[in-house]
Amino acid sequence: MPDHVEKLLKQWQNVRPDLDCSPMGVIGRIGRMEKFISPAVEKVINEHGMSRIEFDLMATLRRADQPLTPTELYKTTMLSSGAVSSKLDKLVDRDWVQRLANMEDRRSCRVALTQHGVSIIDAAVEAHVANEKRLLQSLTLEEQADLSMLLAKWLGQYERDL
Repeated sequence: MPDHVEKLLKQWQNVRPDLDCSPMGVIGRIGRMEKFISPAVEKVINEHGMSRIEFDLMATLRRADQPLTPTELYKTTMLSSGAVSSKLDKLVDRDWVQRLANMEDRRSCRVALTQHGVSIIDAAVEAHVANEKRLLQSLTLEEQADLSMLLAKWLGQYERDL
């Protein structure tokens, strides 16, 4: 059964047989998949009482397994410093993260997950991973690995320029 993008490619082939529109197949499918993936990911994260930004901040802290400065957080998550600061305030109010004095630089602080925050993000990440497995279930494990490798190669080309 052809997907929506395949139908568009056939239409282009009919009106412009001289034009190789195959790149539209890749880019168009990635864009359309994002429309299915994002709401599914948001739903699971929201079920754990957090926004996507809050999830990203807490997951970053959990992966780091040590306190980070707000600067390290905003660079890792590619958010603005203002967005990080306001989200951290909300996470502190919920007792999910805490600000710690930075002995190396008294002008800044370090941010760490609280024990309550660790339990919240661990449960959210487990649900998130299960959801991602569900989203990929139409692909075999080998196909998932191949797709991941190809996307990493492609993404790496653009990330080198950052």
